[in-house]
Parts: sequence; structure tokens; C-alpha cells
Amino acid sequence: MSLIDKGFSQWNLNNNQKVVKDANGDDMTILTPVPYRWTHGATDYHLGDGLLVYAAIQFLRAKICVCLGSGGGFIPRIMTQARKDLHDQGIFQGSSDMSWGDIGTTFVVDAANGIGGEVDWLEEDSFFKKFFCPRYIIDSTENAFYNFFVKEDITIDYLHIDAGHTYEDVKNDFELYSSRVKRGGIISIHDTDINYQNNHIITDDVKTQNNHADYSFGPNKFVNELGPEWQRFDFFNEGLDRTNPSSTGLTFIKHA
Repeated sequence: MSLIDKGFSQWNLNNNQKVVKDANGDDMTILTPVPYRWTHGATDYHLGDGLLVYAAIQFLRAKICVCLGSGGGFIPRIMTQARKDLHDQGIFQGSSDMSWGDIGTTFVVDAANGIGGEVDWLEEDSFFKKFFCPRYIIDSTENAFYNFFVKEDITIDYLHIDAGHTYEDVKNDFELYSSRVKRGGIISIHDTDINYQNNHIITDDVKTQNNHADYSFGPNKFVNELGPEWQRFDFFNEGLDRTNPSSTGLTFIKHA
């Protein structure tokens, strides 16, 4: 018996389900890996650094979770599952509706402009949308901040930053959205391990597209410049186990 349900993780969190026709014309369900799950060190059965996100939301009893940037919906589905489980565990009371009930909401903001990677969940019948029912904004993080989060006066319990990866993008997202994170809330920034980037071999065709080779430079530089008013916790496992995927780095930040 395992604390983590391997079957559920495989079929719902780490993979997308797709119905196709078999050789006889009958429906069959196949699994395809969630895009970019490998950047979290996740596999079919292993949640990688997604387990840290899940644990943080569970511990904080976080209801309003915001994910800036998500090509495959891996972190947002972790956010939603953590909130749903808090209801199943008796911590949250009331309606368990994933987006409009009493267990809070997962918001996803992504410009879906192809910079930094493609978004695979834009179709209305995508597995991520159907199974996890996120509220999503297809726009820049800055525009979403001023014209949605500010105008609707939304405060955030848990914020995940993984949109633009230049130093300026990360800094701007942090400065904007951290102003709406509740005292005691948590901010996580993805791709902060510069050692992972330095060791990562990227094929030459990808190197020419959207500066993929520098995905950790901006996040790493930013977190290294944080002042004493912020507590910082780095979770890096690059090189600890070279036979399995490792995380590109996850840094937790909260007010000191």
C-alpha cells in the first residue's frame, strides 16, 4: 500500500487521456505524457517537484492558487487535486465544485504565444480542461494582473511563476503578483537551478527557437537578488540520481 496512488497519478496527473479507435474501430483510451512534466522530474508514477507543490497547498490550506504559465497543465492539475483532497479529507467544507465551490479556484494565465513552448490544452475538449476545470486567461501576465486580478480584487494563497523566463519577465511577474499574495502565502518559481541548465543538452534545432537554452538564467538571477525581507527555499536535485529525470529547480519564497 502506498501513500500515493500510482494508478491515479499515472492516469490523471502525469499523463493526458485520449480516446482513439483501435484496429476494430472500437474506442480505446491511451495515455500521453503531460508536456514538460520532465522539467518537474516527473514520470508516469512519480510526481517530482509537483509533490512539493501539493504538500505546500495542503499544509497552507490554500484555496486561491494561481499558475503563471503552463504548457501542459501539470502544476495547475496538482493545485486542483490538492484543493479537492482537502475537501475529501474534511478540511474544506461546503461545495466541492472545482472552480466555483467552497474549495477555492485554480487560475491559469498563459499568453499561448509559443514563446518558451507550446500550450497543449487550448481545445475545449482537452483532458486538462475537462477533468480539472481550471479558470484560465489567455493573455499576458501583466494584462491579466491589472485587468482581472486587481479589478476583481483577488488575493492569492499560492502563486506559481513559470511564464516568461527572462530576468525582466520573472521580476515583473513577481513584483506584480506578490503584491496580491496573502501574508503567510507561498510563491514558487520554476526553473531556478542553473546547474540543471548548464548540464542539459539541447538539440541544435531547439537552440535557435525562443532562447530555450537560457530558460534558467532569468529565474536563477532573480531569486539570487532577493532581499532579506524574503525567505528562500531552493529544492534542487540535479545530479543526485543520474538514471532518472530531475527537476529544473523549484524555489519557494515567502515573507520573512
